[in-house]
Amino acid sequence: MTPIVRTVADLRQTVRGWKAAGEVVGVVPTMGALHDGHLSLARAARRDCDRVITTIFVNPKQFNNPDDLKKYPRTEEADAALLATVPVDLIFAPAAEEVYPEGFATTVSVSGVSEPLEGRMRPGHFDGVATVVAKLFGMTLADRGYFGQKDWQQLQVVQKLVLDLNLAVEIVGCETIREVDGLAMSSRNARLTEAGRVKAPVLFAAITAAAADIRAGQSDRMAIREAAEKVRAAGFDRVEYIELRDAGTLLPSDDPTRPRRMLAAAWLDGVRLIDNIPV
Repeated sequence: MTPIVRTVADLRQTVRGWKAAGEVVGVVPTMGALHDGHLSLARAARRDCDRVITTIFVNPKQFNNPDDLKKYPRTEEADAALLATVPVDLIFAPAAEEVYPEGFATTVSVSGVSEPLEGRMRPGHFDGVATVVAKLFGMTLADRGYFGQKDWQQLQVVQKLVLDLNLAVEIVGCETIREVDGLAMSSRNARLTEAGRVKAPVLFAAITAAAADIRAGQSDRMAIREAAEKVRAAGFDRVEYIELRDAGTLLPSDDPTRPRRMLAAAWLDGVRLIDNIPV
């Protein structure tokens, strides 16, 4: 069984031994409720690194909705069994008090790239992400960090964090893992009803069609409008946004010579689904 460590002191004692032996350490930060998307990150780390740590921590600071935090699934035993199939070398699963001890008073905030889209819809979310990721890098002493492209904006925030603070961590962004019908894998998918699960792939299909239309010469605005109409017509509760942005800065972009990303968020069955694709 994969060792589970719960304190920073025990974690660092193990990692320092690895580092003293010259081993490269990779970390896969997660909030648990693992699926094949998470495992793909762990497998990428396994290929690249001598040692792999997966962190399991439901970070309260990145939830702007207390009810969402309460509902987030906690499945440590099942997660550990899945990670043993990779296998990873260590699971770091600290209590909230270990990460944010009494008197904790520091927040890491990444301006610019964190502000639109998810930042606008979920105030304070990326401050929580940046703070915990900075702490996890410091705790694990990792050489490489592995993040999925499904959370594209989060990936850009983490890359900017590492660049601006001169952190000695290489960030590896890994492809989104999808179900056979195209739905991006997410822990939240388990909360969809049976009927909602049938409708959910329409979000990916709609933005994929919009991206193809844009590449074929249709106006950005028209293609996005049609995508939103398809999602609503499929029975989604609400479309929060479908937008075309510069892939790096996440500023609005009408320049097809630069890498661009179409990002989307929509509600279905009371579940908030996000997705993105290159354009």
